[in-house]
Amino acid sequence: MRTTIQPTALDLPQVDPLPPATQKYFDICQDKLGMVPNVLRAHAFDIEKLNTFSALYNDLMLADSGLSKLEREMIAVTVSSINRCFYCLTAHGAAVRQLSGDPKLGEMLVMNYRVAPLDARQRAMLDFAALVTTASATIEEHHRQALRDVGFMDRDIWDIANVAAFYNMTNRVASATDMRPNDEYHAQAR
Repeated sequence: MRTTIQPTALDLPQVDPLPPATQKYFDICQDKLGMVPNVLRAHAFDIEKLNTFSALYNDLMLADSGLSKLEREMIAVTVSSINRCFYCLTAHGAAVRQLSGDPKLGEMLVMNYRVAPLDARQRAMLDFAALVTTASATIEEHHRQALRDVGFMDRDIWDIANVAAFYNMTNRVASATDMRPNDEYHAQAR
């Protein structure tokens, strides 16, 4: 087990000093979250990569959408559970606990979303995200129609697919580089 403060097992030190805009971003994270998430620190060896990652994350997870922030975090946890990504299960499990106000829901999603008390909309959304994760080439019109049948619009389906795909990518990077979550996540919203 790694005992260094590096955010990954790779020897990719953070740019030092950080450019002013990046330092400001990290300072905002520190003030708002009480930490700089290790996923950001991991990307900070290359500021352009950090900026690209952050822009995509912010667009998918924070921009206007028919999906709530909680629903997007639920997708992140479901995908990360299937992929067994320690980093994302820890970080996004904490977000689900915080946004839902329900620590039990967060834990259920981490273990198996199918045991969580979900409404029909949430269940269809997570079933689709799971299918994107395990067998995206098998998705057919009836799968998209199942989402429409519970009230999702086509733009929402686009967002579900993109959030699920983003976490499939980030899960693989986090696992491949042994990215570790900040310790602070473990105690949040419990």
